Amino acid sequence: MSPQRIVRVSLEHPTSAVCVAGVETLVDIYGSVPEGTEMFEVYGTPGVDVYISPSMERGRERADTRRWHFDNGLEIIVVMNSPSNDLNDSHVQISYHSSHEPLPLAYAVLYLTCVDIALDCDLNCEGRQDRSYVDKRQWVWGPGGYGAVLLVNCDRDDVTCYDQDNCDRHVNCLQDLEDMSVMVLRTQGPAALFDDHKLILHTSSYDAKWARVFHACGPEDSCEAYRHVLGQNKVSYEVPRFHGDEERFFVEGLSFPDARFTGLVSFHVTLLDDSNEDFSESPIFTDTVVFRVAPWIMTPSTLPPLEVYVCRVRNNTCFVDAVAELARKAGCKLTVCPQKENRNDRWIQDEMELGYVQAPHKTFPVVFDSPRNGELQDFPYKRILGPDFGYVTREPQDSSVSGLDSFGNLEVSPPVVADGKEYPLGRILIGGNLPGSSGRRVTQVVRDFLYAQRVQPPVELFVDWLAVGHVDEFLSFVPAPDGKGFRMLLASPSACFKLFQEKQKWGHGRALLFKGVVGDKPVHTVSINQVLSNVDLISYNKFVQSCIDWNREVLKRELGLTERDIVDIPQLFKTERKKAVAFFPDLVNMLVLGKYLGIPKPFGPIINGQCCLEEKVRSLLEPLGLHCTFIDDFTPYHMLHGEVHCGTNVRRQPFSFKWWNMVP
Repeated sequence: MSPQRIVRVSLEHPTSAVCVAGVETLVDIYGSVPEGTEMFEVYGTPGVDVYISPSMERGRERADTRRWHFDNGLEIIVVMNSPSNDLNDSHVQISYHSSHEPLPLAYAVLYLTCVDIALDCDLNCEGRQDRSYVDKRQWVWGPGGYGAVLLVNCDRDDVTCYDQDNCDRHVNCLQDLEDMSVMVLRTQGPAALFDDHKLILHTSSYDAKWARVFHACGPEDSCEAYRHVLGQNKVSYEVPRFHGDEERFFVEGLSFPDARFTGLVSFHVTLLDDSNEDFSESPIFTDTVVFRVAPWIMTPSTLPPLEVYVCRVRNNTCFVDAVAELARKAGCKLTVCPQKENRNDRWIQDEMELGYVQAPHKTFPVVFDSPRNGELQDFPYKRILGPDFGYVTREPQDSSVSGLDSFGNLEVSPPVVADGKEYPLGRILIGGNLPGSSGRRVTQVVRDFLYAQRVQPPVELFVDWLAVGHVDEFLSFVPAPDGKGFRMLLASPSACFKLFQEKQKWGHGRALLFKGVVGDKPVHTVSINQVLSNVDLISYNKFVQSCIDWNREVLKRELGLTERDIVDIPQLFKTERKKAVAFFPDLVNMLVLGKYLGIPKPFGPIINGQCCLEEKVRSLLEPLGLHCTFIDDFTPYHMLHGEVHCGTNVRRQPFSFKWWNMVP
């Protein structure tokens, strides 16, 4: 709300003023006072409440209770709560008195016209016990908080358009309005008041960069009725009185929170007095609303799946069929990107991350397109962007993109509590180098974007020891019926050596890895005995284990995990150009579709007719109610340093928890 307005009265002629319903107006009676004045009385006509405030300590009293001693410290406060029917239909009268005179020394009259003006929107205060008053100028997080929410209108509802909906200054189809937030300007009062008063809708030049406002200037079932009035180069708009008491505006977000944008946008309406031709317009009242742009939210692998994406390339028909069968079991839609579109780029996990945006009135998925820009680079924009499916990307201005900017290096945990702090939407996990080192890192524009969303504060892990350098090479999350509702799976060379040593002890040292692999190139088998006698392999995997253990401690601390929440999955690594790659298909790099898991087939040693690695993984995960399906990805993925998770992507149900109820 505006600060209190001061109106000065005169003895020489009646004064008139405009006041706003529910807003205090201060009346200055000291500028023109009859000589000898010792006391005064003040009265208002019905509907006008007049108060006297003797001092800050004593508060206020109704003015019509008695005669008041004339004191420069007194304040006269006028409040009207209902709009006027006509101009100047109410007034306040002040009479000046002296103890030496029986009649008043003089009178002053202030004529009042009350108008009710409010700029309203959905303040989203369902969780508040007391909704009677919220400060629209504030945006408050938490279950008892409030504040309007704005969606980035980043989908494409009109399929005949190429650009996203927020890339032009038009409403191209009526469905586009569903992605916008409604802002209503309500005015009540004498129509004649606006013959010499104006209503101006306005924002700052800074806020105009991040949102756009359309005014419904005609029948709302016509796209032509929506006029672009604020946003970008437009910072103010004189509101015409088309419909009488109510004007509707539709607001769309133009950008997600980022390093230069906190996510907050303010809009104001100001009543201007233009009645005096000799002076410039003067402000009477301003009302303000604040929107927060909804963040982009990632979904962890523990949320129910809705749609699975996979690429069909030259040599992965069996892989696609296996993923399709898993999707069928999980009740998911399957989308296959054909080879003519992917141009043999199979790494659909690296190309994009699927999340969503949410406001009280609307939720829709949004694909975050990575800056890796392989042959799949057009797929998110050309094939996924569409009606109620948004798109966002961040591209660095320089050539700073590395393998770490592929989104196999972007994961999110399930909801956790760490050090007493709740993270009801989980925490983003990204990989980089060790503190103080000069290794690879996620490019700054992507990091800025992820941190600016605020609702899933990132945790940075150490991945620079890996050749590809992605967090999904050594961790994943699966749902669980107990504990925290999930388990974190970590690749473990120690667990693998322990398993192989047990099998060797029981006389199975000659059992072979990689037996049965079918591919374009022959793969040499290796026995358990050979693995356990390979000094270089053992030494290197001790180093790998130390790197994973570093991350283990970071994850335990930052996600509030205990050892009971972690499952060690047997895995070995080998070195290529001083970086680590999986020795056999990387078991944690799996596709999680509810209770159905698509796990890379490890081609481990066959003992008593069973792959001992598969058997071990089943023994660890099936007691959690999970169903393990081992998918042969050896030739089309593993040989290219990727696995099942790298070659798939999943759109999932949003969290049931509403992001505005958390406290970042």
